[in-house]
Amino acid sequence: MTSSITSFSYHNPTAIEFGWGALARLPELVKSVAGRRVLVVGDPGVAKAGLVERVVSALGGAFPVTIFTDVESDPDARSVDAGVQLARSKECDVIVGIGGGSAMDVAKVIGVMLTNPGNIRDYNGMGKIGQPGAPVIAIPTTSGTGSELTIWSVLSDKEKKTKFGVGSVLNCARIALLDPELTMSLPPAITAATGIDALTHALESYVNTATQPISEAMSEQSMALIARSLRLAVAQPGNKEARADMLLASTIAAMAFNSTRLGLAHAFAMPLGSRFHIPHGLANAIMLPAVMRFNLPGNLAKFARIAQIFGERTDGLSLREAAERSVIAIEQLQADIGITAKLGDFHMTEADLHDVAAEAMLSGNVAVNPRKPTLEDMKALLRAKL
Repeated sequence: MTSSITSFSYHNPTAIEFGWGALARLPELVKSVAGRRVLVVGDPGVAKAGLVERVVSALGGAFPVTIFTDVESDPDARSVDAGVQLARSKECDVIVGIGGGSAMDVAKVIGVMLTNPGNIRDYNGMGKIGQPGAPVIAIPTTSGTGSELTIWSVLSDKEKKTKFGVGSVLNCARIALLDPELTMSLPPAITAATGIDALTHALESYVNTATQPISEAMSEQSMALIARSLRLAVAQPGNKEARADMLLASTIAAMAFNSTRLGLAHAFAMPLGSRFHIPHGLANAIMLPAVMRFNLPGNLAKFARIAQIFGERTDGLSLREAAERSVIAIEQLQADIGITAKLGDFHMTEADLHDVAAEAMLSGNVAVNPRKPTLEDMKALLRAKL
């Protein structure tokens, strides 16, 4: 438990609707936010998988629908520009985002830009949005990003090879529609990477210096669900209980870190994604064990608790020994679900360490990390994963 609590804030503006077959409720949810014309935002992958069409079918002709799927992985700000232009031309007043983090992030900021002036690039940072956006209903098809709950949208500037985040409670979806059935076709490799993304959200929120009782409880619940079900979701893609657990774990982890931010793994994930096109969840997976090992002295008790959550026997061990078991547990989990990638697999070399580390140091997640790193520390963490 957190000690010496003085004050904290917790706010979650998104309504959560969970259940098998919950997609059938979409028409009533659109009506509940006074929607009349719907923009459905997806990406080419979810469109190819037929999930965009399932959303359109669920709406059942009750509303005029416009489809926008020009959303790439690590979406460029230009996708937002194009989506806003299309939504305005069709007079859309509610956005339905379906897919992983990229599609939901874009859907949220399209909603923002329908009611706010300027360009999405003007809102880089925290708390810069002035007016509530058009209502967004976010429907995740992966179990990792938590974008359906978070205040953040992460976008790219592909020409500059950088990423930026738009953060505000006014960037939250109005409703998160969680239907585990929509995650059943997720391939094992993506299930694994997105599952570790959810774990990193829960774990980094749990051990960082901004943690507080409400977020701690949610982090523990999320990690317990992941410990129970991530291996099963990868090994048995049709396991309904495991899929439901992982979707809940992802959303609950997002509820935790929404109020606390994260840590060094996420600080690294931004430049690793923008510079080397490493998928976000996989970037976190690569860096997480090394970051955990570095952070151990900053929160031994919490890391010892993580070891217990993941089934490690800690009886008779010193606090330091018990904390070290958490790293072993996560490394074993990653091995069991087939995550073996290193940074060198994406053509990162020793020559890149300084620039990546320097960019990572600019992240707001560094300030709440349980152990304060130097630039040389950051380079060493990257070097260990080459």
